Amino acid sequence: MIALERVSKRYGSLYAVRDLSFRIDSGEIAGLLGRNGAGKTTTLNIITGYTAPASGDVSVGGHDLMLEPREARRLIGYLPEKPPLYDEMTVNDYLAFVCRLREVSESAIKKHIDEITERTGITGERKRLIGNLSKGYRQRVGMAGAICGNPQVLILDEPTVGLDPKQVVEMRELIRSLGREHTVLISSHILSEIQAICDRVIILSNGRIVLNQRKDDEPKYALTACVQGRRDVLIQRVGALPQVKSVSGEQLGEGATRLEIEYREGCDIYRVLGRLFVALDMPLISLASQATSLEETFLRVTASEEEKP
Repeated sequence: MIALERVSKRYGSLYAVRDLSFRIDSGEIAGLLGRNGAGKTTTLNIITGYTAPASGDVSVGGHDLMLEPREARRLIGYLPEKPPLYDEMTVNDYLAFVCRLREVSESAIKKHIDEITERTGITGERKRLIGNLSKGYRQRVGMAGAICGNPQVLILDEPTVGLDPKQVVEMRELIRSLGREHTVLISSHILSEIQAICDRVIILSNGRIVLNQRKDDEPKYALTACVQGRRDVLIQRVGALPQVKSVSGEQLGEGATRLEIEYREGCDIYRVLGRLFVALDMPLISLASQATSLEETFLRVTASEEEKP
């Protein structure tokens, strides 16, 4: 339903995002995870058509965002980090306004608002001014606006930011229920958020994708290897092994490299790596295995965040 192919965006000489390629299918909830400044909001702005990429292709529901922008945008419901609400309007008037923008027929607006306010838990707030609502209810109104017109794709930027713990739980339950009917892409820098809601995890670091996998496929096996050899050569050759899911490395002193390797369950990774290091004439200094979690993976793949693209 959402597809990006080698998408880049830069401001001046600096890239906000570079060579992004991923796909999110219908009925999937995907989490775009990264530290502040990693490129998450820029990515969402590109997908929603708010800003154009410098290069690459973006499609929504099979419609090219550049060639068929109107058709693509009709399929998207967007909740920015700060919902674009009008404080002087009532909830009901605001949602009627959004319904008209979303081309909901006049005869269907009342019933549609009944449905989305019931779903988002704001039926009792419909006559209140938006400016008098709490942060939690404002987020709910923003979510109701995002699902006006029943779009196929929902883009949510930090949907639980600023909410209290009870409101966070309620918002997560709402997003999970929406994921049964929509393609959902959530941006967050909170690991627990992604773990609680998403089927797929896409991690950005310095504007690049460093991990893209379904949560069910979360790495369970990893090891650390210290090898006497060049970092670039080792990462290239180890990363090319079919038994290896991902690899990163740090150049140490005296020509050694520390590799962090995630590998596939069931393979004889020690034998495979041993043969490779012998063939490269790069002696193995040490080898240690460990189980990994999403948190450990996130910290590892974003460890070089301070490096600029």
